[in-house]
Amino acid sequence: MRADAYVSGVLEPPRLAAHRREPILNVPPVITVLAAAMLLIQLVRDWVDVETGIEILALFAFIPARYDPSVLAEGVLPGGMAADIWTFVSYAFLHGGWAHVGLNLLWMLAFGTPVARRFGMARFLAFFAATAAAGAGLHLLTHEGELVPMIGASAAVSGCMAAALRFMFADGGRGAWRPGVMDPALHMPAPPLMQVLRDRRVIGFVVVWFVINLAFGLGEPAGLVEGSIAWQAHMGGFLAGLLAFPLFDPVRRRPGGGGYSRTSTF
Repeated sequence: MRADAYVSGVLEPPRLAAHRREPILNVPPVITVLAAAMLLIQLVRDWVDVETGIEILALFAFIPARYDPSVLAEGVLPGGMAADIWTFVSYAFLHGGWAHVGLNLLWMLAFGTPVARRFGMARFLAFFAATAAAGAGLHLLTHEGELVPMIGASAAVSGCMAAALRFMFADGGRGAWRPGVMDPALHMPAPPLMQVLRDRRVIGFVVVWFVINLAFGLGEPAGLVEGSIAWQAHMGGFLAGLLAFPLFDPVRRRPGGGGYSRTSTF
């Protein structure tokens, strides 16, 4: 037997075994926990009676009328001042049906996964809450006094999409979404926003994303959700993710261009 054949025979089996042990989906725990919470909440909403379901929406959905002085004076909506605060985020855990929650979880898996790996659990949860609140804020500005509740994680998911754009091409575009392949981009400093916005790939993605959201928002929801699509909330979350990314990013360039450092994430 030739020496190179022997070496190949010895080395190849461990490589194959290691390859077989690699998980198909390497999802960060924080993504798994968020997905489980959304699915459990949807299950509970399907199980409870209609009256209880309405009470859940009134207490946790984002309702612009909650901030209308006349509604506040009448005390129509439950929860008081505390609900005025938590509904800026809690609405993201409610959905209009299994198709709605499934679609949001699919996009969160695709774009939230690399962002969660880069940020770590605590930073990602803060980022998720901030982008959800930004989406609710823009929705409030454009739907002042409206009693129709807004629900869904789309604003936060849109924020994850924008955050991923800030660093996904940092390694020259060689990154991918599969486990282990995108590691270089996950640990490299993100380019400045103006540099990112000059990348044709980013420009193309942003243009297509805005067109799709406008088309769905101004048209029919195609049976995915009951009611209209809050496209303003999507845009609020996306813009917040794009602009606020540096506030959550743990990877920092060292002064003088001497490489980069990473603050602790957990």
